[in-house]
Amino acid sequence: MRVLRTGVSPVAPHPTSSTEADASWLNTILKGDCVSALEKLPSRSVDLVFADPPYNLQLGGDLHRPDQSKVDACDDHWDQFESFEAYDAFTRAWLLAARRVMKPDGSLYVIGSYHNIFRVGAILQDLGFWIMNDIVWLKSNPMPNFRGKRFTNAHETMIWATKSKDAKPTFNYDALKTFNEDLQMRSDWHLPLCTGAERLKGKDGQKVHPTQKPEALLYRVLTASSKPGDVVLDPFFGTGTTGAVARKLGRNYVGVEREQDYIDAATARIAAIQPGDEKALEMQQGKRAQKRIPFGTLLENGMLEPGTELTCSKGKHLAIVRADGSLKSGDHTGSIHKVGALVQGQEACNGWTFWHTIEGSKKAPIDELRKEIRSRLQAN
Repeated sequence: MRVLRTGVSPVAPHPTSSTEADASWLNTILKGDCVSALEKLPSRSVDLVFADPPYNLQLGGDLHRPDQSKVDACDDHWDQFESFEAYDAFTRAWLLAARRVMKPDGSLYVIGSYHNIFRVGAILQDLGFWIMNDIVWLKSNPMPNFRGKRFTNAHETMIWATKSKDAKPTFNYDALKTFNEDLQMRSDWHLPLCTGAERLKGKDGQKVHPTQKPEALLYRVLTASSKPGDVVLDPFFGTGTTGAVARKLGRNYVGVEREQDYIDAATARIAAIQPGDEKALEMQQGKRAQKRIPFGTLLENGMLEPGTELTCSKGKHLAIVRADGSLKSGDHTGSIHKVGALVQGQEACNGWTFWHTIEGSKKAPIDELRKEIRSRLQAN
């Protein structure tokens, strides 16, 4: 079994626009075993981990197509383990190493097949990770089952987890919804295998890596759970799909890989990518992602004065703004939301849209003032 891999040497870094540009490990590929290499990284330094670990496929003998041509299956030494116990020990070791370098609110995505993903999931939970979702990658062009003894393996499973139940990970809900034509992004992702020009091949015309993941898969992961400037770790870097997509989307990356052929291919691949400009990389944000503006901020900035009279859109209810940011309407006092609910006899109310300022015969929701103050703060 080949689990312990030693020796860590950085490969030439690419430029970064991150505020952590002095960190020499950013945008590098570390050569060596993932566990020992990750010891070189600062704790709590990584925003997102994408892991495509060995699957421990347990292949038995060569596999041939009906025309007797040999299938180029993954039978590399790095995917071979002596036993399930050995694979479990390997999994615990790299997950603990990844956990140490993850930020408290960081995310981890790990992908696998039926050979390994259930073992990985159980170990994740044993180590205290909190599973947010499992995502099914449905392959639009899966390899057939040539022996005809099982169902065609047409999917892989990806687990999204955080370090704890209380973590607040980045989840770009609104960006994903826009990406998906204003529909919520589901947990079944229909994406093709890595083929054609995207598949890296050597001088002999053969695949450089047997399990190269499609960039579309990583594009969606990074769009979901990271922001421009974030640090993305791939502890099983292979030919650098994670680094390529990270560079394209303005994220920083760090990869760990022990095979020099893969490192060489990844280095050339990433160097050829030109990142988009800052404006192009900005992400759609909904109200939940916007900075919270308390109602009192409007008073502090002179946009409302104590004694200002507010009304509802129909002019049916009136309220007076008090110096502490509360409202008074008849016998009711409290926040803009509480008083708005009380005057209507309802349990809840969005005071920002219910209450309006009065200027002559015109009314405008106080939310317009909030938008103005938020714009000022963002400009600064």
